[in-house]
Amino acid sequence: MTVGNFDGVHLGHAAIVSRLLDSGRRLGLPTVAFTFDPHPARILRPDSAPPLLTTPERRAELLLGLGVDAVMVQPVDGALLALSAESFYRRILREEVRAAAIVEGPDFRFGAGRQGDMAMLAALGAADGVEVAAVSPITHGDEAVSSSRIRERVAAGDLAGAKTLLTAPYRLEGLVVHGQARGRTLGFPTANLEAIPTLLPAAGVYAGLAHPSTATAGAAGGPCSPYPAAIHVGPNVSFGATGVTVEVHLIGFDGDLYGQRLDVDFLTRLRDTRRFESLDDLKAQLATDVARAGAVAAGIASSSSGPGS
Repeated sequence: MTVGNFDGVHLGHAAIVSRLLDSGRRLGLPTVAFTFDPHPARILRPDSAPPLLTTPERRAELLLGLGVDAVMVQPVDGALLALSAESFYRRILREEVRAAAIVEGPDFRFGAGRQGDMAMLAALGAADGVEVAAVSPITHGDEAVSSSRIRERVAAGDLAGAKTLLTAPYRLEGLVVHGQARGRTLGFPTANLEAIPTLLPAAGVYAGLAHPSTATAGAAGGPCSPYPAAIHVGPNVSFGATGVTVEVHLIGFDGDLYGQRLDVDFLTRLRDTRRFESLDDLKAQLATDVARAGAVAAGIASSSSGPGS
């Protein structure tokens, strides 16, 4: 098994899972990723806890996609966080989960006050006959890949850069609600998202892929996901709005998404948000944005459908 928050499920996590799968095959054992909900920082320091990159459901989906046999999500409360490092190892990892081999990154910490480290874990495991392995950090450029580094890129609007550190494009999920219907009057109807639990990218217009949970493709019917999408994040400054909104135009979609969950993968940033002096100027720019977003999405689809993908 491997234990961690795994927020974002990035390349460093993928390296740990790869080593985990090797151990599982060698030992003839199922492989498990053990994670937490909520993030321990949300209980220990709620005012300064980092914004999440993934929901528990999305983390599980991505970890299972990397090949683990199961994902266990441990509910987090004060009692769990008060366990000493040795108590966490014995009560959770050994008695409850019965770990026979544990794979972690070199900076793994566990127990109250993060008192346990890899040296302690290795000593506890050796006494119990539990294999403990450390996986070297994965670097990109001159820095180790980390959830913190990815948050910085997402917050800055560098979604293409974030993707180079992740195992999948950065995703937002939200509930489709009624908006001002301005997009429809301009010829570019949008799905307005609320109740988004993860970090919002910086204000801007993005190319992406939208994945309706259930959708009707108009007269054509049948499955209709994913759709190329042009995504606007931020206030609608051309209409004097100040509140931040997330609006998704699904290219080629004709259906009703109200009340449904919509997952949106961000591929790259197209431009800043800005004020347009006339509706004609705005419509012309929207047409350009949609064309560019469609081209980006088509390029991603083409590259992902090649040999060996």
